[in-house]
Amino acid sequence: MKIWLVLFLGGFFTYLTRASFIFLFGVWDIPIWTKRLLQYVPPAVLSALIAPELFMSSGKLFISLENVRLLAGIVAMLTAIFTRNALWTILSGIVCVVIFNMML
Repeated sequence: MKIWLVLFLGGFFTYLTRASFIFLFGVWDIPIWTKRLLQYVPPAVLSALIAPELFMSSGKLFISLENVRLLAGIVAMLTAIFTRNALWTILSGIVCVVIFNMML
């Protein structure tokens, strides 16, 4: 029973913190410089999540032609640049990981 209480309270407080920002941005007028700075948050967070997966293996920097994830990431990046389509980008990355894993 305690685990359900912890899960419920965690979800409730998470919802409150997120809903408070949505509510405050709807009520207050946010300065232009803040809106401009907030545009950089999603790319920064995404880069922070993806970069270690591409460039590190076992806690060490691994930049090599044997790095399957890095090669697939390069292909996915090129796909994203040329197609501007999230589905093709994801599919190209997945297919490259599978193919490169079979080859290496």
